[in-house]
Amino acid sequence: MIVVNIKKKDNLINEIIIKGHAKYDEYGKDIVCASISSIVITTINALLRIDQDSIKYQESDGLINIQVLKHSDVIDKLIINMIELLKDLQRQYRKNIKIND
Repeated sequence: MIVVNIKKKDNLINEIIIKGHAKYDEYGKDIVCASISSIVITTINALLRIDQDSIKYQESDGLINIQVLKHSDVIDKLIINMIELLKDLQRQYRKNIKIND
């Protein structure tokens, strides 16, 4: 299962930790894993295009850690959009993704 932990301070999201494996299907055929990866990497790329200093992230096997360093209306909306998309997946694949916010 992929677990998404969202950390907030003063009602602002300042860290998102995504870890684990969806285990919906075998490697290379796992649509849940592919969907999560696509949502998260697309959001990271968009945030970095808006402001290179808006986030810091680390990626390794089964782990993505995103630290939000700057907040703005656009940055916060992109992060909230990513979380809403992940919540949509959680509603469809409860055995494969869990979001703690």
